[in-house]
Amino acid sequence: MVTYQLKILTTALFSVSMLGKKLGLYQWLSLLLLMAGVTLVQWPTESTEEHKVLTVGSQFVGVVAVLIACISSGFAGVYFEKILKETKQSVWVRNIQLGLFSFVFGFLGTMVYDGQIVRESGMFQGYSSITWIVVVLQAVGGLIIAVVIKYADNILKGFATSVSIIVSTLFSYFLLNDFNPTGLFFLGAVLVIAATFLYSYEGKAASSAIKV
Repeated sequence: MVTYQLKILTTALFSVSMLGKKLGLYQWLSLLLLMAGVTLVQWPTESTEEHKVLTVGSQFVGVVAVLIACISSGFAGVYFEKILKETKQSVWVRNIQLGLFSFVFGFLGTMVYDGQIVRESGMFQGYSSITWIVVVLQAVGGLIIAVVIKYADNILKGFATSVSIIVSTLFSYFLLNDFNPTGLFFLGAVLVIAATFLYSYEGKAASSAIKV
């Protein structure tokens, strides 16, 4: 979990190398704070922690897999941003193209693992109204993310995602009563909020300097 938060930094590095984005000292510090904050917010409690004996080999494979996931996640996000901003195709066309690929691979995976059950009971077995609400929310969320990437960038999307983790846990606490916030959660939330303000600090200072 801690290692996977490196995707925040890999996204920033790919933004600098592939898109020529310039980040100042405050921006890099805010990204480090954000990474630490998200880690603390998602830190497992004693009740959810599973104690497993891991060999050195399995730990090494796990860390390597997580590092590859960090790099691929950062590259994919920034490359998608590059395509959206440097081509004339609309966000909607790009989303349809990505959706077609996702549909093909998702359908193949479903038929391989659950093909027999699907043939017997149908593709939408067990779907309820709440299930459809979640599906719609996911679809709308995907469209919003594409708009954010096109008109902002992946780094800001990372900040939005981090804040959404805090908001969802608060909803879980007040509405579902299935989450008990810890001291680490509050510390992580403070770091995420501080990182969000710190990231925009240097940009405001630069803007005011230009006006003068």
